[in-house]
Amino acid sequence: MVAKAEVREVKDLPGIGPGAAEKLFSAGYKTLESIAIASPMELIEAASLGEGTADKAIKAARDALEMGYESADILAERRKLVGRVTTGSKELDKLIGGGVESQSITEVYGKMASGKTQWCFQTAVTIQKPIEEGGLAGNCLYIDSENSFRPERVVSIAEANGMDPDAVLKNIFVARAYNADHQMLLAEKATELIKEKNIKLVIVDSLTAQFRSEFIGRGQLADRQQRLNKHMRVLQRLAEMNNVVVLVTNQVMERPDIMFGDPTTPIGGNVVGHASKTRLYLRKGKENKRIAKLVDSPSLPDGEAVYAVTERGIEDIEE
Repeated sequence: MVAKAEVREVKDLPGIGPGAAEKLFSAGYKTLESIAIASPMELIEAASLGEGTADKAIKAARDALEMGYESADILAERRKLVGRVTTGSKELDKLIGGGVESQSITEVYGKMASGKTQWCFQTAVTIQKPIEEGGLAGNCLYIDSENSFRPERVVSIAEANGMDPDAVLKNIFVARAYNADHQMLLAEKATELIKEKNIKLVIVDSLTAQFRSEFIGRGQLADRQQRLNKHMRVLQRLAEMNNVVVLVTNQVMERPDIMFGDPTTPIGGNVVGHASKTRLYLRKGKENKRIAKLVDSPSLPDGEAVYAVTERGIEDIEE
């Protein structure tokens, strides 16, 4: 009887030759873990595999990693590895359990001028702080789909935090997404830079702008949602497999069928809602005040926090 070959890396998987392994590697599937959590269709698209080969490769990867049930105490130990980056406001940090967390997607949504992009600028700076100061001593990948990145804003926040603005700017890697396909590609390529550039934060500002402008009308809704779903899966995988913070901003629309209460609802429907583990609805208050409402979290109660957006960045309101 021939002994079963041991599977240690992607090229050891059954049916995966050197050519297929190279295609998978280029598409971001560099580890057994990334194969094990993929769907057959993802591997078929990435490396032109047959459906049977994709199924066997996924099964072999899962068997090699002994994926299955685990006791909750093991999961509790893994949760201790979750990092958190400060928002700059103690009230906000308290609302979301200590800061924006790694290993999952955090979504902030709201109307124009509600301060969504300010969260991006703020965390792009504070992620670079040492852990004891509320950062993760890492760098930032910034996918900009609305041409809203402003280096001068980063400079003012860095100076307010006593950091070297030139050094801070050099540690933020910005890519302009010109359409939905380009945005998806940038997210897929992020895996290559995470370890190389010590990336601890991936920002997408905004998540849905390109999809909303390209897929118009009910006839294209299903296609839009399918592509958004794929995009969110890539971002989820980035967060979980690399223990990085993923922060996305989202646009909103008004629902005419809501007669009472706030008719504002985020774009993307359940596809975005289910993938985002922490969701915050931002509203503009008087002058520089902003209100953040925690809409959804797997472990935290609903609540609100009032904070300020100033020249120094996101801060608590002075009493």
